[in-house]
Amino acid sequence: MAAVAADPAAVDAAEDREPQRKAVPGLESQRRQIKSSESGRERPLRAGESWFLVEQHWYQQWELYVQGGDQDSSTFPGCINNAKLFEDQVNWRLKKGLVEGEDYVLLPEAAWHYLVSWYGLEHGQPPIERKVVELLSIQEVEVYPVELLLVQHSDMDTPCTAQFSHTDSVDLVLRTAREQFLVSPQEETRLWVKNAEGSFERLCNTRVTVLDAALKTGQLVVMETRNKDGTWPSAQPHTTKSASEDENFQGQPGICGLTNLGNTCFMNSALQCLSNVPQLTEYFLKNRYLEELNFCNPLGMKGEIAEAYADLVKQAWSGHHRSIVPHVFKTKVGHFASQFLGYQQHDSQELLSFLLDGLHEDLNRVKKKEYVELCDAAGRPDQEVAQEAWQNHKRRNDSVIVDTFHGLFKSTLVCPDCGNVSVTFDPFCYLSVPLPVSHKRVMEVFFVSMDPRRKPEQHRLVVPKKGKISDLCVALAKHTGVSPERMMVADVFSHRFYKIYQLEESLSSILDRDDIFIYEVSGRSAIGENSREDVVLPIYLRERTPARDYNNSYYGLMLFGHPLLVSVPRDRLSWDALYHILLYRLSRYVTRPSSDDEDDGDEKDLEDKDNIPKPGHVAGGSSQDPGPEQAGPSSGVAGGSRAPVDNSAGPSHWPQRARRKHLFTLQTVNSNGTSDRSTFNEDTHGVSFSSQPYIAIDWEPEMKKRYYDEVEAEGYVKHDCVGYVLKKAPVRLQECIELFTTVETLEKENPWYCPSCKQHQLATKKLDLWMLPETLIIHLKRFSYTKFSREKLDTLVEFPIRDLDFSEFVIKPQNESAPELYKYDLIAVSNHYGGLRDGHYTTFACNKDSGQWHYFDDSSVSPVTENQIESKAAYVLFYQRQDVARRLQPQPASSDPPASLGSSSPPNSEFMDVN
Repeated sequence: MAAVAADPAAVDAAEDREPQRKAVPGLESQRRQIKSSESGRERPLRAGESWFLVEQHWYQQWELYVQGGDQDSSTFPGCINNAKLFEDQVNWRLKKGLVEGEDYVLLPEAAWHYLVSWYGLEHGQPPIERKVVELLSIQEVEVYPVELLLVQHSDMDTPCTAQFSHTDSVDLVLRTAREQFLVSPQEETRLWVKNAEGSFERLCNTRVTVLDAALKTGQLVVMETRNKDGTWPSAQPHTTKSASEDENFQGQPGICGLTNLGNTCFMNSALQCLSNVPQLTEYFLKNRYLEELNFCNPLGMKGEIAEAYADLVKQAWSGHHRSIVPHVFKTKVGHFASQFLGYQQHDSQELLSFLLDGLHEDLNRVKKKEYVELCDAAGRPDQEVAQEAWQNHKRRNDSVIVDTFHGLFKSTLVCPDCGNVSVTFDPFCYLSVPLPVSHKRVMEVFFVSMDPRRKPEQHRLVVPKKGKISDLCVALAKHTGVSPERMMVADVFSHRFYKIYQLEESLSSILDRDDIFIYEVSGRSAIGENSREDVVLPIYLRERTPARDYNNSYYGLMLFGHPLLVSVPRDRLSWDALYHILLYRLSRYVTRPSSDDEDDGDEKDLEDKDNIPKPGHVAGGSSQDPGPEQAGPSSGVAGGSRAPVDNSAGPSHWPQRARRKHLFTLQTVNSNGTSDRSTFNEDTHGVSFSSQPYIAIDWEPEMKKRYYDEVEAEGYVKHDCVGYVLKKAPVRLQECIELFTTVETLEKENPWYCPSCKQHQLATKKLDLWMLPETLIIHLKRFSYTKFSREKLDTLVEFPIRDLDFSEFVIKPQNESAPELYKYDLIAVSNHYGGLRDGHYTTFACNKDSGQWHYFDDSSVSPVTENQIESKAAYVLFYQRQDVARRLQPQPASSDPPASLGSSSPPNSEFMDVN
């Protein structure tokens, strides 16, 4: 029920009804008709019926008249007069607080018309018609309907009053407002209501009642009409306009950029791809989504994601914007998916997956999902099982997203123990296809020779992906000529050894970003009388730095430079020999003191054999934490695992001069290089060890500045192999799809429970395509994540622009008379440039109206030719089935590729700016 004012037709009709005394029945007959249980006051209330208010005094006068039995009596009531029920005789609004039985009586429609036909209605008065409503399961006449003040957003000062029943829908309020303000059917409108706090709230769900929407008499309801450019007057205009752009800009619909809000290129890329799916965009542009918004779906987002996406589509396809700012959409996405909060870089495919699922649930035509039990094939024909699976899926999921993007694949699991075969048919929204992966891996390492004159060499090695540390040493041996048995591999982090690897460890534990050093150490010697065993010592470099205190008596130690692994003969291991061995190993960048630098100090100290630095004989007497760097624990190096023979003219053959100045001191430390370790026990036979030793070379600042050449110490050379690039042959998209349908064995983390064996099994699994959707999304799995490694595959995937044929992959019996059901044409591509840590997303898309391809790079849009689309950056592909394309628009006269409208082209990935 909606009434804008007193109905003039009703007033006129009432005026024309003069009492026709000759047709009036007898008084007793009148009494029975008015009070009967069929058409009179005694009849029960029924929802939706109309009842009328009659002023109590007039009704009592009529009762007195009919009870007297004399039609000529002076008690004749005259015309029905409800004047006492109205506040005024202009708007004819009912007085507040009227009480049934005291101020008025209620009559059903038939009884009311009887009385009006017998006695007439006072001139000018409208009938007071009210509806029977069911409120809280009780039938009652709604004497006081809700009176709302309707205004337009463009004219808030001239409200129009309209009455609505509590059971009327909000949609009736909207339709009444549209009629009142003469809005054309093509224009889109929506309602806002002003609440008690003075703020405005959207009336999103127009299918609820006035009661459910909590609308009260006197509330202001605002109707706004969408602008021609797709924006709403109530929203801030999220558009970017150059100074020279006027308000009447008119461009090609759909050729509209999206502003990067800060690392939101991934979102822009996904939105541009989806916006160029013709049937989905038409669905929103023609407002078909309004009838299917699902506000009560617990799995949905109360229609907010669908409405936010609709706003974007309408703006982008209005032709009035060069670029729009998707701020509202970004906020909605972050609200419903916390992983997209903030402004970190994300994956366009992950955003696309969330958006498709959100749109589906917001537009799901199934308002109440029934429970559906999944059934196995159990030997039944595939056709029957597939049809049952699809029907079950549609019983719970029915939306434009299902119509456009959902397909069906067959999943076959085979138990390796009992051979039980399980066949199910499952829906999919996109295909995530793997790329053929090379079994080789390129690793960069630094080789440190035992020869102190040689600088470290950078090598690029090709090794098996699933190889071991020993494979890395074998590969390096081919470049250096050094035996793999004379190599030790270490991960250096923050001037210390993060880990020293054993030969049997897996290469997968080494990440591409790790700094790997391979040290040459002395090899194994033959067992004989003169054989001796060497110990490999990890060596750190530290500089003593005065702390900031009052007396400068406290010293700190800071690690610097690259650590070393040094082979030391066990039988010559003493502090004096170790000092000279290390001095020899550092000789490329540490200058030996000349004769002019000899110390002429205390003869007694110089000649004392204890002047060789030993643990605990460090100036300041304290080994402090070398700095803020932190590293993980290092694996121990078994001193007896290698038996080196050092045949070089080592420090033992140098002339010993007691008066030579010592450049540094030695200190035992832990694997972090931070504290003392009492691992040395020196006696007359040399030094013995209780555990793996770590030695720190501690420098005084002045000595380091004078004798240590930092530039030379950091120097290295590149081996010829560094220029080697592992060539990756391009692969065809069909190969990726074949790989997707290849039999695989489930991983240990994801076993299958066999109903026959009653236990989890590593079954074999095979996926086959059964039914393909109208628009097929193919996600190329370029990002590979394992426990130890992450990498992006930049393999070039060759994909066709037209006539991608899936007939060889679909196992469902095919309709040979309709080959277009299996052929697809490309309509959009989401690109990713860069690596794992940083990157940039862009889009290629074909405009549904012009057929021209464009390159979308955030707010920038430029036309491109078809030969520019295929690249190593292609990440997500959108294909449309050919029969759908023909259904949506007529075939173009020429099949030639469209010519470029300009010379713009997507940037090469080597020069791509990244977020």
